[in-house]
Amino acid sequence: MRLPVLDEEEMDARQQELAARIAGRRGAVRGPFRVWLHSPEMCERAESLGAFARFDCSLPRHLRELTLLMAARNWDAQYSWNAHVHQAVEAGVPQAAVKAIAEKREAVFDNEADQVFYRFCREILDEHFVTDATFAAALEHFGPKGLVDTIGALGNFTMLGMCLNTFQVDLQADKEPPFPDIRGHGRVTPEGDRP
Repeated sequence: MRLPVLDEEEMDARQQELAARIAGRRGAVRGPFRVWLHSPEMCERAESLGAFARFDCSLPRHLRELTLLMAARNWDAQYSWNAHVHQAVEAGVPQAAVKAIAEKREAVFDNEADQVFYRFCREILDEHFVTDATFAAALEHFGPKGLVDTIGALGNFTMLGMCLNTFQVDLQADKEPPFPDIRGHGRVTPEGDRP
């Protein structure tokens, strides 16, 4: 990691309070929280938005996990992908769709609402806009609250990916790299080496 990991004795009272809250909710202070603790106010807000996106928003669990995987792949955030890929499959995201997303291929879902959701997310991530037809279909399935929560979740998981890559948060040593075009914190060149 590009920043030092703060030990408890190095933290001020505010950082200690946040670390205890994060560990209580998430089991430990890991990954991006080790970065965000350097800015306690940012950490508090990022943790709150992240908790909402992961646990409390109106989307069903499998779609919350799908937004995380899609944003992770969009930002090539291996740490985030590795931490959640099994949770996504357990929540009901088809293994074939997970593989397609990892390989940057079109994912196919049997459930119409899931396919619409995927298309909605993919358009905003890839094109930065959503077509009228896709918006109307997504609105019909998920309503205004669902679409607002989707954009909030994608934004949160985008920020997460940016944080993980910028600060080179340590990748899980026991995990295979999930993306064929990424190794560590860099893109693989056509010759197979990192630039």
